[in-house]
Amino acid sequence: MLKKIFAGFLLCAAGNAVFAQTLTPTLAPQPTIIPSAPQLAATGYLLIDADTGHVIVEHNADERLPPASLTKMMSSYIVSQEIERGRVGEQDMVNISVKAWRMGGSKMFIREGTQVSVHDLLLGVIVQSGNDATVALAEHISGSEEAFVDVMNQKAALMGMTQTHFENSTGWPAEGHLTTARDLAILAKSVINDHPDHYALYKEKYFVWNDIRQPNRNLLLFRDETVDGLKTGHTDEAGFCLVASAKRGDMRLISVVMGTRSEEARAAESQKLLTYGFRYFETRALYKSGDVINNTRVWGGEANNVNYGVSQDIKLTLPRGKQDDLQADLVINSVIKAPLEVGQAIGTLTITLEDQVLTEVPVVALEPVERAGFFARVIDNIKLFFRNLFS
Repeated sequence: MLKKIFAGFLLCAAGNAVFAQTLTPTLAPQPTIIPSAPQLAATGYLLIDADTGHVIVEHNADERLPPASLTKMMSSYIVSQEIERGRVGEQDMVNISVKAWRMGGSKMFIREGTQVSVHDLLLGVIVQSGNDATVALAEHISGSEEAFVDVMNQKAALMGMTQTHFENSTGWPAEGHLTTARDLAILAKSVINDHPDHYALYKEKYFVWNDIRQPNRNLLLFRDETVDGLKTGHTDEAGFCLVASAKRGDMRLISVVMGTRSEEARAAESQKLLTYGFRYFETRALYKSGDVINNTRVWGGEANNVNYGVSQDIKLTLPRGKQDDLQADLVINSVIKAPLEVGQAIGTLTITLEDQVLTEVPVVALEPVERAGFFARVIDNIKLFFRNLFS
């Protein structure tokens, strides 16, 4: 049996407190006007809140498309992973093979028969989009590019990139080398969150190697100081592509734009998405993991009450000005008996906005409650019997 504890609560982000107030304003609130999402000149695109995963804008986000050098985000992710696991050192020297040296397309301009550090090659991949640097790292880590690509596909599957398949480490055109805007957003989020130290490399504007100074091809790094990554791509088949991320205040957005007509177009279309997201939406932290929401009766326990809360931070992406329209419905089990463990679910918290469920999470015990002695349990059982009898 369940009992509803409260409904129609006004959630206040200040201090992550929750105030029990009925939403009965004396004056009708002014409606927040959210314009339609921008329509981009691109084959597929997506805009998400990096913290919540909320999709703000999407178009053909699940269409499988060639990613070109956006592929290198996965290559650099695996290199960063190997460094953090201690299997590769950033100052390890990498032997440059003939295959790496001969790679066409974007190049770092490394030379066959020389040695280059892992760190410098990683900059060559991220900043200069060097196909030569990417192949050199793939061979160093896995012995061959083919073996490295197997790792890339395995990692994509583990990340939930269900529509992605890689044929090489660089994004060089190949039949079956495909992904989606949605999968690329998953990858970008992982790059940002899993390897924050190496993510800082994505905002580097220039890198010099072999006396050649090359700029980062992400034009937004030069136009918008809040943009700090990620990666560009281009082939005749893929068009001009860009995965970008920016942070303003407490909100980080990730945009994916695929199949535009030019370098300028991919930057301009990405900027449209980011501007729209930041202007009309916001990320709100409503509850923190471990914060006490309230307490409830425990039967047959050494303690008569237990504090409860949520086991994970609750953040939501909301249209600006809509926070006061949120409603929280908390339902707690009507009979809670000891023993209780920390984190044990005892109810649910549902947050809605204009009758749309935004999230539903378990409410958990924040402290353990041991079983009481025999006679105390008997007394509680008698009390519970009569409570149920007359309820």
